Amino acid sequence: MFCSQRETQKRFTKLLHMSVFSQSFSPCGRFLAAGNNYGEIAVFSLSAALSPDATAANQKPVLTFTAHEGPVFSLLSTDVHLLSAGNGEISAWSWNELTKKSEKKHTNTLNIFCRLLLMCCVFVCQDNSLVVGGGDNNIHIMDLEHGVFKNVLQGHSDYIHCVSVRDREAEILSGGEDGAVRMWDSRSSQCVHCIEVYKYESCARPQFGKWISCLTTDSDWMLCGGGPSLSLWHLRSLSPTSIFPLSGCQRQAAFYQDKILAVGEGAFVSHCLLGGEVKAQIPCTPQSLNTLQLNTNSTEHRVLTVGGSSDHIDVFTNLSYRAFSLSF
Repeated sequence: MFCSQRETQKRFTKLLHMSVFSQSFSPCGRFLAAGNNYGEIAVFSLSAALSPDATAANQKPVLTFTAHEGPVFSLLSTDVHLLSAGNGEISAWSWNELTKKSEKKHTNTLNIFCRLLLMCCVFVCQDNSLVVGGGDNNIHIMDLEHGVFKNVLQGHSDYIHCVSVRDREAEILSGGEDGAVRMWDSRSSQCVHCIEVYKYESCARPQFGKWISCLTTDSDWMLCGGGPSLSLWHLRSLSPTSIFPLSGCQRQAAFYQDKILAVGEGAFVSHCLLGGEVKAQIPCTPQSLNTLQLNTNSTEHRVLTVGGSSDHIDVFTNLSYRAFSLSF
């Protein structure tokens, strides 16, 4: 009895201090993987959770396993694998095995850098490459087919928080603790532009610092923010066109139709118009948010999921309100 009570208290304490850092939808769009600060990955069945006769049990993981010794900072899906990045390694997990709820299997584990935090990854489908940014201030490009690194992009003076790819222009964009957004020509491996966002008076917020924590692109447009205000940039003119009056630091942002969605400090998802206006702020369960993901892999399971300083992941079937929460 005493042992059972102690285990219950231990689990309660763990849940109380849990944070969700990363998410990724399966290629079929029917499953969601989420990574937390304890190095665990949970796999949820969206099909079950969205079913008309769903119960509380359907909002729990179908599989939970320990993937890394430290936090799972990044999750990314290819057509076959779920890639997870943490402290010192990138692991690849077979989606087919994960969705069968079978014993977890490393289909490939790549030990990359000892004592290196891998903060962000992005997949380039055209040449089957993985772009990785981390704690050594460099961007590493991996050939996924052969599991080897083929290039290193050097230029940041502090660790990298976020990366994005413009396939059409063959460009990689990166943002880091040094306050710079760098644009790289992936063919020549040269930095072609460097935008120090915090030096622009309209974006600067010295009280929050200069670090860039979120970065995403859509054609000729870029969103970036963190210490500086979340801002929309025209990449051909390299100038900010809209500054969003959001309080606190934004940790992730996404383009969605004619809007911008952003999360960060605060228990809400901000809906912004491209012109800079904040249209709405939709309440969430976590008091601070780290990650948002839009499921574009399935029309049947098209949802927005949001995670942060909680063991709960909020699910939005309509962007105007939270439908329910998944939980570790």
